[in-house]
Amino acid sequence: MSFKEMQASIVYRKLLKAVENHIGKNGSKGHFRDFITQEFRECAKLSNRCEIQRKMKLAHDYTFLLNSVHHHKDLLFSYNIAVDRTDEMKKVLNKSAASVGLRLPEVYQP
Repeated sequence: MSFKEMQASIVYRKLLKAVENHIGKNGSKGHFRDFITQEFRECAKLSNRCEIQRKMKLAHDYTFLLNSVHHHKDLLFSYNIAVDRTDEMKKVLNKSAASVGLRLPEVYQP
């Protein structure tokens, strides 16, 4: 296995791991994994070195984007910045009320 092949396999594994962690691996989301596998197989058949490097950079950048977006989202949730948390607060309040045997009334919304 050459250095380029090893580097491509590392990019491939990292991309599949990011897709699995952030998008999911359910049956309905398997087309992401299938598309990635298909693209890397097609890339292995290419002889144009520039095109291969472009696709590897694209895969690396997409992996970085997936990880960064989800990290940013986690930070926003942890700092309570610009996130509508009304649904989360309702769940917490309902759980707290249920723990002492009460139920919160439904709020009227016209």
